Amino acid sequence: MLLALTRDRSGRAWRLADTCAACAAATSNTAVVPDTLSGSSRPPASVCPSVPVHRFQAGLQERVRVREMLTYLGTALPRFTSPAARLLALQCALRTDVRGQVRLPTGLLRGMRLHGNRELWLELAHADWLALPDFRALPAQVRLLDAAVLDQAPGRRARCRAADWALRPAPLILPAAAPALRLTALALAAYTCARAEHGTDMDILTRLCGHSAQQTSELLDRLVTTRTLQAWRHDRETDEVVWQLPQPQAQSRIAVLPRGHQA
Repeated sequence: MLLALTRDRSGRAWRLADTCAACAAATSNTAVVPDTLSGSSRPPASVCPSVPVHRFQAGLQERVRVREMLTYLGTALPRFTSPAARLLALQCALRTDVRGQVRLPTGLLRGMRLHGNRELWLELAHADWLALPDFRALPAQVRLLDAAVLDQAPGRRARCRAADWALRPAPLILPAAAPALRLTALALAAYTCARAEHGTDMDILTRLCGHSAQQTSELLDRLVTTRTLQAWRHDRETDEVVWQLPQPQAQSRIAVLPRGHQA
């Protein structure tokens, strides 16, 4: 992952975003910020307390691919883009062919609770990200206007697996939740790894989801209420958000004490 600086079309604003090398090279008005010795004071991943890795091995490559695409869309789409439109754009970007053509089955859109919602297509078309589809055609066929998503690596089959993972982003699966909550859970799942605690910057979460910091905090509280997260906290000095997943049931069993010991 690279830190890239992108200038908007008007030239009045610049955005910093984590992105992959391919996306940075394909995005216009973008420069990669070079590495510096004065980096973050966070401890390296190797010193973090570890948890069973098998929970996170499945879908590791898909998780990385989704994280990279969410990061890119956080820069390519306007900040006010709705969570539902971002979820739709993610599926389009990952499922596109080299010509920018995407076919989205009706069952897929219904499963995402986005079927028949023309406002989302209008929202992305207004951002010049795609051309409006023929709403009478089934399945939906879309042409993307964002040239940066046409030449992606890995290939389309691997990207489609990532798109499928994004529909059920283990271990934070919320299939029946509202788009804002599902997008937040997806962003957290993309940054979840084999540690006891998982974290990223609050600015990154707000940019990926198009929320304010206050909205993000409220959504994280809802994820705790629904027991999708065990807990979370925001370090205001470093602006880092750290969250914990619920412990597996196997770890919550009562230990058998040796003879001669009493609870």
